[in-house]
Amino acid sequence: MTLIAVSIPVDDSADLDAALESARRAARDGADLVEWRVDGLADRLLPRDAELAQRLVRRLIEVAPKPSIVTVRCAHEGGAWRGDDAHRVAFLEAIGTGDPAPRYLDLELASFERSANLRQKVRLAVQHDRQARDLKTSLMLSAHDFDSRPADLLSRYARMVDEPACAVAKLAWRARSLRDDLEAFEILRERRAPTIALCMGEFGLVSRVLARKFGAFLTFARADGGIETAAGQPTVRELVQRWRFRRIGAATKVCGVIGWPIGHSLSPDLHNAGFDALGIDAIHLPMPIEGSWESFKATVGAMIDFEPLSFRGASVTIPHKEHLVRFVRERGGTLCPIAERCGAANTLTVERRDGTTELGAVNTDAPAGVGALLAGMRSIGAGVASPADRAALFGRRVALLGAGGAARALALGMLDAGAEVVVFNRSRERAEDLVREIGAARGGRGASPIRVGGGLDEVGAVGPFDAIVNTTSVGMEGGETQGRSPIAGDFPFAPTMVVMDAVYRPRETPLLRAARRAGAVVVDGTQMFLRQAEAQFELWTGQAPPPGVFAQALDRAERPS
Repeated sequence: MTLIAVSIPVDDSADLDAALESARRAARDGADLVEWRVDGLADRLLPRDAELAQRLVRRLIEVAPKPSIVTVRCAHEGGAWRGDDAHRVAFLEAIGTGDPAPRYLDLELASFERSANLRQKVRLAVQHDRQARDLKTSLMLSAHDFDSRPADLLSRYARMVDEPACAVAKLAWRARSLRDDLEAFEILRERRAPTIALCMGEFGLVSRVLARKFGAFLTFARADGGIETAAGQPTVRELVQRWRFRRIGAATKVCGVIGWPIGHSLSPDLHNAGFDALGIDAIHLPMPIEGSWESFKATVGAMIDFEPLSFRGASVTIPHKEHLVRFVRERGGTLCPIAERCGAANTLTVERRDGTTELGAVNTDAPAGVGALLAGMRSIGAGVASPADRAALFGRRVALLGAGGAARALALGMLDAGAEVVVFNRSRERAEDLVREIGAARGGRGASPIRVGGGLDEVGAVGPFDAIVNTTSVGMEGGETQGRSPIAGDFPFAPTMVVMDAVYRPRETPLLRAARRAGAVVVDGTQMFLRQAEAQFELWTGQAPPPGVFAQALDRAERPS
């Protein structure tokens, strides 16, 4: 069983009560161990007030609601200890042999190897004195790199597990991409002793959540409202509740949402709620991949080829929708008709049959987006008889903002429904590429044209429009353009106009707020988001999510905690 350790820093004697309360909350949330990061405290008190430092740490161990790990991390490996190693080693020795004693002492491999005296003492304790003295403290040897993957990573691990005094080996490094997580999993699969292998930073969440799938000794988290002791630590509550840590096992299938950036995405909340509702052993996780084709190809290929991951597919968002189509084509997979025609897809499927892997690229954006827009058109009396009737768009003039994958899908869907589409984009060249490629995909058929209108600041000059559809990320929560609108604030919205935004966080973007004030009908991004996510879920599982489950999950995810 993989444990959860909550890491709590203590820098001053005045921090003790708050630290203990954090530990109690974390235990209620599901933590199994408490790591007391007392390097700040030790750096402040040692060697002048060594006895006081020992009393304070013993107080933490005694009152802690769970067994303790005591760590005095040196500055070279991300901690606050800057003093002489001899003082630190003496302090740890006193803590480890005192009463009460922690379950583990964490010491860096490099520090352990430098101290011949410490090695001798610990080895003697392990080999001769444990039974006689009833020693309760074991040694955790660790190695950290806060910059990148160390070149001697595997050598460090071998030296740890070959050390007789080492009870647990811990490796942690800043991931350069999701591919580093796969190496951590490989280390865990080949482990020769209880092992922790974690990646830090924005690419490392997958290694923390899936530690249980690959049999790690433990994974680290932070207390609710607490400070990270390593970049990328989720809270204990997030790990247990949002990421369903206790339900993950060796057979758990893995899906994700791929994009750059990806921290804003609520796709995991929806799909995980669907897995829970239907009792499916799967997890959906954020999978950040830097925006280049090379990064997408290398990372997705590695995840598919690493069979122990049980990778079954992904939601794919900005800027990788066109990369997905290219990738699946190159790997000999299949494209749905919409993806084939528009050159963009938002869903990767991975099926394994009889030793072979079959890939698919599917576009659920087009039907979801057109369906959401039609719902808005119906609300202003467009005369649609049923949701399947697309006559509401016939002859309508639509301003399409953006020229990425979602724009391609929506342009094709709206043209097929008879709309006239005018494309506006920051880069006119990309807009021209979209128009040319969509025209070629449609074979010149249909009476409804598509053309380039200009830059985003030219929408007002080219109007009027029956509808405006934004597929850019402008206004997205957490993005560089948060709080902005893709078009000018004085744009003449009208009550007979439908304004739809594909951005769903926040639900009311600056664009929709301005349109609503002017009396226009607004369609927020959740309408398209829910429709396309439900279709994705069915592609991966063969089952539709229970009615209302995704909408309820979205409401919960957006509710302030």
